[in-house]
Amino acid sequence: MTGIHEVKHLLEEQTKAFEAFKTENDRKTGRNEDAIGRLNGELDSVAERLDATQAALDRAPRGWEDDGRRLASPERKVFTQFLRKGMDGMAPEEVKVLTVSDDTGAGYLAPAEYVREIIKAEAELSPIRSVAQVRQTSQRSLEIPRRTGQFSAIWVGEIETRSETTGYTIGLEEVAAHELLAEVYLSNQMIEDSVFNIEQELGEEFSERFAVAEGAAFVSGNGVKRPEGFLNKTDVGETVSGSAATIADANGQGDGIIDLFYGVKTAYGRNGTWLLNRNTLASVRKLKDSQNQYIWQPGMAPGQANTILGAPYVEVPDMPNEAANAFPMAYGDWRRAYLIVDRITMSVLRDPFTRASQGQVKFVARRRVGGQVVLAEAIRKLKCST
Repeated sequence: MTGIHEVKHLLEEQTKAFEAFKTENDRKTGRNEDAIGRLNGELDSVAERLDATQAALDRAPRGWEDDGRRLASPERKVFTQFLRKGMDGMAPEEVKVLTVSDDTGAGYLAPAEYVREIIKAEAELSPIRSVAQVRQTSQRSLEIPRRTGQFSAIWVGEIETRSETTGYTIGLEEVAAHELLAEVYLSNQMIEDSVFNIEQELGEEFSERFAVAEGAAFVSGNGVKRPEGFLNKTDVGETVSGSAATIADANGQGDGIIDLFYGVKTAYGRNGTWLLNRNTLASVRKLKDSQNQYIWQPGMAPGQANTILGAPYVEVPDMPNEAANAFPMAYGDWRRAYLIVDRITMSVLRDPFTRASQGQVKFVARRRVGGQVVLAEAIRKLKCST
């Protein structure tokens, strides 16, 4: 290699200079004591340079000498050129040899940073639990007595004969706990080698998926092997919007929503909450009443909830969009109207045996939950219809 020849040549030149120095030094010895000190300093400097050059030669690996054979790779040649002359002394084509974009051209030496965080799209779930009544049970179902008939009080005279007022009857409302299931297989090597706590991550996924499934059932479940949704409860009253496929009436106003608002009893209206999805909410914000006043109103103070006709609302993604015969809005006292029953919140079984021959561990997550309307008159729904 050219660099090695230059080093050898430099060593030879320094040796010759040292010999010449010794001859000159011997000739001048005894004539100029000041010159002797100066020359001794130069001698020490030359000796240090010789030692450094020899050390560089000793460190040079075998096979790098330019003996007419081609070097192992162009990358090594360019690297040596970089050590000798620096980046400024390299030709453009030499700079291109070692690049991060090419793995074999030193890209392997510049790894990317691995972030221990999973990017997840937001899961939309219906927060019915935030407005409904929730009870825990240790049995397969929960039974609640309910009044099914009433008597009427009567007016009587001072000495008039009294008679029994009949009509008071009691029924029984039963809310069964249905089962949710999720089953996932993980390989043993995945569990061993993952940089994440993969079992903890899986537990979070189970919890999220269960929340999504139960929220959808609380809104529109058919009651078969799952909770009964309030939109499928035929006993729940309905109010038509006044147009075939939107929540606005024929005049483009929100009179149908106003009718729904006043369609529930006063006692339920005091604790009433609107349920609707985000798309429907956008339509509501554009609606006015017959007095040209917007029916949606912002909170009057910081931290105070926005309202529709003065009542708060909750965004429920599983509520349907505006369409013919759809029920995009509902209103009422949900804590009295809808009951959620939890039997088992969530249990996860780790089974390393069933699929051991496939090198996998089976994870089975279960949850038992029920829900249904127990007081239909406390809520009402809006139907897109004339």
